[in-house]
Amino acid sequence: MSQSERALGLLHEWVQSESLRKHCYAVADSMKHFAQQRGADVDLWEAVGLLHDMDYERHPNLERSSTEGHPFVGVAWLRDNGWSEEVCRAILSHADYSGVSPETPLEKTLRAVDELSGFVVAVALVRPSKSINDVELSSVKKKMKDKAFARAVNREEIVHGAEQLGMPLDEVITNVIAALNADATRLGLAGTTA
Repeated sequence: MSQSERALGLLHEWVQSESLRKHCYAVADSMKHFAQQRGADVDLWEAVGLLHDMDYERHPNLERSSTEGHPFVGVAWLRDNGWSEEVCRAILSHADYSGVSPETPLEKTLRAVDELSGFVVAVALVRPSKSINDVELSSVKKKMKDKAFARAVNREEIVHGAEQLGMPLDEVITNVIAALNADATRLGLAGTTA
């Protein structure tokens, strides 16, 4: 069984919320897309995307503790169950309060696509068609300027993530749109059929 298949099984064990599962699918789709572009380990990158928020539902850590709750509970479980340090470190690095800074391409990509994947999904869901096919770079950028839209999404984190990747923000957004487009049905973004 591949790492991403094992990760998907774990996600379904740990997370009951359909919206959180879809967020993890979206991040995994983006991770897989960037791994393919870079010639990196697609299975590993997809697994990290699926697992990055596995403990969020049970241990949300809204107080942003640097030792307890999300992502520390999930990472401790993964370590105890034989997952690689590469996976564990990447998951820790996506939380800016964990004390683990993203250093590798895998870690930097996860940090760059986590908030952005959620934001692009939100943009798709406010389109009349509710389809990712109708989301363009310009519509994402316009919504980023609208502070009332998807208020919980940290725009600075999105901008900083692209900077850390060393890619223009427009390119990162375009790649995330393409990644989500490839999995529109599972994400619930295939749109309404007229």
